[in-house]
Amino acid sequence: MDYIKLLGLAAGTISSITFLPQVLRIWKTKSAKDLSLNMLALLILGVSMWLTYGIMVKDVAIIYTNSMVLTMSFIMLYFKFRFKQ
Repeated sequence: MDYIKLLGLAAGTISSITFLPQVLRIWKTKSAKDLSLNMLALLILGVSMWLTYGIMVKDVAIIYTNSMVLTMSFIMLYFKFRFKQ
């Protein structure tokens, strides 16, 4: 694997884990009341489109990053409905 792909994967990892503190906080507090459903919907739409693009152009870094962000987004969406207050 070349350095450019490694850079892309490293950047994707860092970008993806930015969602982890929010997911952990929601899980710990059992509250997602301050999480915007509109924001989540737009995030899921945009990330799904990026993932589709990555698959179409066969870019591993884009596929990896957006798969991770999409997973975190769906977890937050699940929590939004699970811990509705």
